[in-house]
Parts: sequence; C-alpha cells; structure tokens
Amino acid sequence: MIDGIRGLNLLRNVKAAALAAVLLGGTAPTIIPMVAYAQGSSVIREIRVDGNNRIEAATVNAYLSVKEGDPYDPQRINESLKSLFSTGLFADVAIGFEQGVLKVNVVENPIINRIAFEGNSRLKDDALGAELQLRPRVVYTRTKVQADVQRILDLYRRSGRFAATVEPKVIQLEQNRVDLVFEIDEGEATGVRKINFVGNKAFDDGELSEVVRTTESAWWKILTADDNYDPDRVTFDRELLRRFYLSAGYADFQVLSSVAELTPDRSDFFITYTVSEGQRYRFGDINVVSQIDKIDPATLMPLIEIEKGDWYNADLVDDAIDALTTSIGDQGYAFIDIRPNVERDRETGVINITFTIAEGPKVYVERIDVVGNVRTLDEVVRREFRLVEGDAFSSSKLKRSRQRVENLNFFKTVDVKTLPGSAPDQTVLEVDVEEKSTGEFSIGAGYGTDDGAFGQAGIRERNLLGKGQDLRLGFTIGSSSQQIDLSFTEPYFLDRDVSAGFDLYRREEDNQDESSYDEKQTGIGLRSGFRYSEALSQSVRYGFEVNEYSDIDDDASRLLREEDPEFSESTIGQTLTYDQRDSTISPKEGYFMQLSNDFAGLGGSETYLRTRVNGGYYYPLDREKEWVLSTKGSTGYIFGIGDDTRISQRFFTGGSNLRGFESAGVGPRDIETTDAVGGKFFYTGTVQMDFPLGLPSEFALTGRVFSDFGSSEGVDGARPGEIHDEGSLRASVGIGVGWESPFGPIGVDLSQAILKEDYDKEEVFRLNFGTRF
Repeated sequence: MIDGIRGLNLLRNVKAAALAAVLLGGTAPTIIPMVAYAQGSSVIREIRVDGNNRIEAATVNAYLSVKEGDPYDPQRINESLKSLFSTGLFADVAIGFEQGVLKVNVVENPIINRIAFEGNSRLKDDALGAELQLRPRVVYTRTKVQADVQRILDLYRRSGRFAATVEPKVIQLEQNRVDLVFEIDEGEATGVRKINFVGNKAFDDGELSEVVRTTESAWWKILTADDNYDPDRVTFDRELLRRFYLSAGYADFQVLSSVAELTPDRSDFFITYTVSEGQRYRFGDINVVSQIDKIDPATLMPLIEIEKGDWYNADLVDDAIDALTTSIGDQGYAFIDIRPNVERDRETGVINITFTIAEGPKVYVERIDVVGNVRTLDEVVRREFRLVEGDAFSSSKLKRSRQRVENLNFFKTVDVKTLPGSAPDQTVLEVDVEEKSTGEFSIGAGYGTDDGAFGQAGIRERNLLGKGQDLRLGFTIGSSSQQIDLSFTEPYFLDRDVSAGFDLYRREEDNQDESSYDEKQTGIGLRSGFRYSEALSQSVRYGFEVNEYSDIDDDASRLLREEDPEFSESTIGQTLTYDQRDSTISPKEGYFMQLSNDFAGLGGSETYLRTRVNGGYYYPLDREKEWVLSTKGSTGYIFGIGDDTRISQRFFTGGSNLRGFESAGVGPRDIETTDAVGGKFFYTGTVQMDFPLGLPSEFALTGRVFSDFGSSEGVDGARPGEIHDEGSLRASVGIGVGWESPFGPIGVDLSQAILKEDYDKEEVFRLNFGTRF
C-alpha cells in the first residue's frame, strides 16, 4: 500500500517536470522511474550521469538537489529536473532510480558553429547580427532562437516592413554543432495609405499633414522613407503637433491618441490622430522679476520680443528665456535659474507671464571626459570647448561647445552629458562621440553657365592622423578650365587657436569668349586665420604666382596685345570677417560684413593694391524661416602703383554676380573687338526673396524672385574713343528655382535686363548644378 502511494506521488512529479520543461522551451523530459523499495534501496548510494560529452558530470551533479547518501525524495528529484532544464544546456533530461542508483541521462543542446542570414538586402548582416542574443560558440536553444526571430521582425518593422517574415533553419554538424540560418523574406515596405485627423477645427487636415513628419505614400516619394510606417516617427509626430499648436496660441492642446491600423493585406497603414485643440490665447502682461539684487529687470525687458495682445507662442517664451540667460551670463552670473510663471485666464483668453530670475546652485566644471573616440585625439574635441576644468558651469557655453564639436564634421553623433562630480558643487562633462569616416574619394560632374561642363576628382582626409588636420588633392577638367591643387590646413597651429595652411595649384583658363586669350597660372599660397570672438575673425595670406597669356587672337584688344604675356605676382593680403548668420551654407537670418585687401609688390613684376568689401543681411518673414528676404552687396577697387593694372587683375561683372548679363557682360569693353577688358572699380547688389513653392517638403524645392544691379568702370592705358567705359547703372529682375537634390544643389534662373547699355552682353537663362558620386 505504501509503495503504491509512493508510486502515485512520483508519477505526479513526473508530469509536473514534463510540463515545466515544455514551458521553458525544451522538449518534454523522458523520466523513467525505476523503483525497488522492497529491497530497502530508498537511499541514493550512487549518482550516475550518462549522455554528457561536453559538460562534466560534476557540473550536472552541481545542479542536482540530492547527493549520494541522501534518501530518495521525489520532490527533490522534481527540483533537480527543473534546475537542469533552467540551465539551457540540455535538450532532454531523464532521471531514474533503481536499487540505490540515481541515473541521470542527458541530451546536450548543440553549440552554434555559425549564424548566417539569407534573403536580406535592406538590412545588412552587421545590423541584424547586432540585435541577436545568440552568437557563435554559444549553446543553442529554441527559446533563444524564437526570441531572436522576434527581434529581427521588430527591426524590420522599425524600418517600415511589417510584411517581413523570418524562418530559422538548423543545419546539423558533427560533434554536436549546428549552423543557424535565418531565412528572411523582407516583403514590401509598409506604406501609409491615409493620415486622418479627428477633433481639429482651427487647421484642416492638409495643414496638419504638413506639420507631421510621416507622409502618405505616393509614387514620386522614392527618395524618402517618410511614407513608410514607423511607430517611432508617429510618436515624434505627436510632439510636432504639440509644438505647432503651442506656437499658434493653443496652450491647452493635447494629442488624445494616435492609432495605426494595418490593412488586411499588411501592405499599408491608416493613421488617425485624435486631438483636443482647446481655446486660443493671447499674450497678456509680461513682467520680469529678479531675486538677484544687482540685476535690474527694467534693463532686461527689451530683450523679450513678446508683444501684449499677440497670439500666444511657446517658441517666443523659449526665445525669451534664452535671451535672458545669455544676457545675464554675459554679466558674469553663470548660476541663474529663469522660470516662466504662466497665469492662464480662460474667461478672457489671456496668458500673463512673469519671468522669475533666481540664483541657481553654484556648480563648477571638475573634469571633461571624452569617450567613444577611437582615431580622433581627445585634444581635438577639448579645444572646441568654451569651458575648461575649473570654470563656472554655463549652459549657453556648453551649448556652443557642442555645436563647435558637431561643426568639425568628424562624428556621426555628439552627446554631452553633465554627471555628478566628487562634490555637490562639481560636475563632470562627458562628451560621448561616435566617429564617422573622414576620408573621401570624390568624383564629380556638373554644368555651369560660366564654366560649361566640368568633371572633378579628389582625395581628401579631413581628420589626418586623428589630429583634425585637413589634406586635399583635387583635379578639375572642364570645357573652359583645368586645375590641379594640393592644400593642407592645421586648425590649431602650435597648439593655439590659429589655423595655418598652404596651397599649391596649377590652373589653365579659356577666356576666349570674354577677352580673346587663354591664361596659365602656377602658384603657391600660405595662409593663417584666427578669431577675435565667435563672430569676428581674420585671415592673412601670402601668395606667389607665375602667369602666362597664350593664344592671343590677332584681332584681340590692343590693351591685351601690348601687355607682357609673362609676369609674376607676389601678394600679401588679409580678410576681416564679422559673421552673425545662422548658417554659412544656407543662411536664413543674420548678417555678415567682410573686408579684404591684397598688396602685390614684395617681389614679382607687378605692384598694385586691391580692396574688396562684401556684406549681406537676411531677414525671415515668418517663424518657420520659409520666407526669407535678403540683401547682398559687393564693391571693389584696384589701382596700380607705378604701373598700369592688367586685364587679369581687374574686376569683371556679370553672370553669377549680376544675373541678366553674361559673365563679364558688363563693364569696360573694347569698341572695335568687343573684348571685355575689366574695370578698376565695380559694385553689385541683390535684393532677393526666397519662398516655398507649396509642394511637399520632400521635393526640397524653393522659389525666388530677385533684382540685381551693379556696374564697373575704369581702365588703365586706354585711348580716347577706344573703350566703352560709361560706368552707368545696370539692373535686372528675375525669378528662379532651387532644388536640394540628392545629386547636389541645382539652380535655374530666368532674368531680364531692364537697365543696360547697347554694348552689354545679356543672358536670360542661367543653370548651375553639380554632383558627387
């Protein structure tokens, strides 16, 4: 009777162990209970492990809950089963007991020899492998394989491919090893069939569609992935909607939900944003309160560009905080805390704001750590920081430091963290960077109205030896010019904030269309630059150049034919720049001024002084900076010292600096030969409006209307009646389109001269584009 009860209990434990094994992802264990209680063998005299090849018997014994000499206990045997299966080392386990011998039979899980991917093209092997738990030389388990399959599917879904399928295949090898192959069917990208908005009244669906990053799928959107469904992008779109409404006065706005529904064929999503707009507010009273005695709130009020009665705009509030922080920081207060206290009056629809200036906790920079850099030296990053160890912490300086590191263009990402220091008033700045390739081999092609078709090739390393040095070798071959140049720049010469470099070049230019001659130039240049402040900089340079005129037409201008065709120039110069633009590449706000001087005469055959002044102002007409009004101007003068100036030294006007006229189409011109001979003085100006064309943002197309004006005059050695040299004002008007294409920027301008002389050479159509492969 007792033996029967024990047998029933053991059977229950066998079933429990089998169920536990299945739940853990393995196969149900084979448990063979062999009981011989009648012979009094209920004590475990021996533990025998069978089936193990790779794993030592002692390792198996270590996971058992019983030892030799222990009484046989079905409950502890059950615990031993669970413990062995939980290791993930075994595909099957069987435990039997007969005549005092506990037999543990195991089947080891195989070892992964290799992991491979088949069928993937959109995602590379490295990207997929980085997501997996399993690795070569790791124990294979079906549970981990299924988890890795799900990880791969999640990766494809984040890239917009919800139709992707993954099937794992196992290839058995000798010595209990396997190759694991993930067969992938990537499927088509899961698009966005429709974006709907519910609850919006102030703005229609079309206006809100322009706010969110996700777009509806269309055939022309082959150059963007924004029309593929991405749950992370949808989350970002919620934030974009919130910012948009807050900038339009809707301070109570909420995104109640964003629901993505997959179509039955799993090819597209319907996305629905449900919003609650709330009421629209205007700005009420704006005040500044200072808890620091030496700061007068009245002097700070002009910095706040908020007018009472205007629609509420959260961006203006943030701009006001930034302006106040910068101004107070410039007065020596690095530890300040500015908080906007908002009082919302729903009955009148007014928001009153009080900016409270309090003294923040005093924190100093204890240490700056640079992590993530492999090639780039620490000092290359450190020297861009506006903060050093021991300085008072300043958020504005930290922001500027991060921007300077990003401007190096050596890193994919730059993340600056503030970590606790060794004391409450100390902080550690950790600069976490991810490097990117800085070596370039480029092949380019393009077309310009001035230069015709051209090709380019170049080799460049922007971070030579990890020191931030720039080395470049370039070649240009075109229908009107050929050039080879070598340049090197050291951004911090002698460990000082001074750049230094040199240039070697050889140029050949075809000037037959403009002035009936060709020119060859061979030269070397030395240069150095330094900053007085973030906005004010200066560069100095020295150059020596050997020039040669060739292929001078017999009917070329007398001024050209009487010049010595071979000459040399030894030139020293400087450029002083004050730049407050938000971008030097595509400015939308700010201004700049530039003064350049070059003096030739320290050796060489030529002596002259040349001066140029440039400037520009950019004013955005809307908060998004899509409508930008700009004015630009340039002027220059050259005069010979003891000698007349040459044609190649004078200024040529027209083309890119005066649209509506050909290159060198304006200015002094030989009456008989119509050759352009250049002017000693010139000036040009532009008034331009850039604006969006109303097309989807992925087209990256902008329009412009403009008016250019300018002139040029003054020629040395001209005889009366030989040269057209009125110096009268010329002007043109025009329209244009710019496209930031994947192949490079493309610009098309149509212009018409409205003030001109009869001998000027006009140009209506102008095209410029270039690309690199």
